[in-house]
Amino acid sequence: MSRILILGVLAASPVWAAEWHMKPGDVPLTPAELDALAGRTLTFYDDGQSKYSAGGAYSYTYASGESAFGTYSIAEDGSICIQYRNGFSRCDLYVYSGERLILIDQKGDRYPVRPE
Repeated sequence: MSRILILGVLAASPVWAAEWHMKPGDVPLTPAELDALAGRTLTFYDDGQSKYSAGGAYSYTYASGESAFGTYSIAEDGSICIQYRNGFSRCDLYVYSGERLILIDQKGDRYPVRPE
């Protein structure tokens, strides 16, 4: 019984290893590039903005102006895992595809980041 509980907890954890759906030529960000996200705001083409603050605070602001808040951490596989205040969590992988920065979510959906 305890094995089932442990497996359930691990499966629900945001650090559970994901199989990232990368395309040929995708290059994940290096540890130094991931660390450099602190203090940056990334804007997507739908006008949503991910803000990574020093100390691990995170916010996502929708084009409507509404925001969701939480914390982020860098997982061992190089993904960024976000724990929202509402209890929702997810991990994303940032890659370079040529010159373009792309966020890949755990479903394999790709979201290009606007150049700064």
